Amino acid sequence: MLVAALSLASILPFALFGAFAALAWLVLERVATPRPRAEQRLDEFKDPTLRKRKDADDKNSAAMKKVLEAAAPSFAKPLRPQNEYDANKLKQKLAYAGFRNESDITLFLSLKFVGLCVGAFLGGGMLLLTGLNQRALMSTVFAAGGGFYLPDLVVMLLARKRKESIFLALPDALDLMVVCVEAGLGLDQAMRKVAEEMKKSHRVIAEEFGLCNLHLQMGRPRTRVLSDLGNRTGVEDLSALASILIQADKFGSSIAQALRVQSDSMRTRRRQIAEEKAAKTAVKLIFPLVLFIFPGIFVVLVGPAAITMVREMFPAMQGR
Repeated sequence: MLVAALSLASILPFALFGAFAALAWLVLERVATPRPRAEQRLDEFKDPTLRKRKDADDKNSAAMKKVLEAAAPSFAKPLRPQNEYDANKLKQKLAYAGFRNESDITLFLSLKFVGLCVGAFLGGGMLLLTGLNQRALMSTVFAAGGGFYLPDLVVMLLARKRKESIFLALPDALDLMVVCVEAGLGLDQAMRKVAEEMKKSHRVIAEEFGLCNLHLQMGRPRTRVLSDLGNRTGVEDLSALASILIQADKFGSSIAQALRVQSDSMRTRRRQIAEEKAAKTAVKLIFPLVLFIFPGIFVVLVGPAAITMVREMFPAMQGR
């Protein structure tokens, strides 16, 4: 019985590692960029069974989604923000990652609660196997905390990726807006043209400009729409662009000139960021060189000499 308990206790860390690795793989699989729709359609034409399999998967995912939506409010209730400030802060954090529906907040909080329960359950299993000790208690706490903060980590990574996509696509969008404005279009029509033309190349910024066009069509003031464009994305350059457009519209200055200056400054900033990363490369290469490459070179160069010394010098010294 003791041998079985010891074997289970030795296997449990590997089982926990496998569980977390599988969970991380599923999250990355969901976050990863899907294949282009054209390639998927070509595969469906080649193999008709893929279409039926996809329809079955869609039905199963829809049923699972309904179950999760029904159970999410109960799971999210203990973690609901208690005041309006915390609620707005949580809504803004999810908006940075591209989640703006009201149900996304409930789903996010329910995932945090489920992760906490799963982590506590896995840690509690280790407590039952090894007994109440400091190591098992710390493992339980870390497992529960990891499951609780895993959705926050995923949202943070998605928000960072989204901000980077907007930052890299903004100079191209500004150049297209300059061309549209100089061709005689107004700012609203230029934003609509950018949303249409950049839908395939830069989807994120096209969605943002499309949302601005929708708000303008609903009758919201242009200054409020441009201000919301900068606030809901969390990108400083887009906030600066919104401020410049608001000032240009307010004082009647040239919008094309303001867009051209902003585009040039953003391209200069991107070049400076690239130069900064290139300058940091030499420093960052020190750690892999010292930890991984240098020991191998040391063994290759010094190893034969050390073997020769062991075989030749040590016997000679012992003979004396």
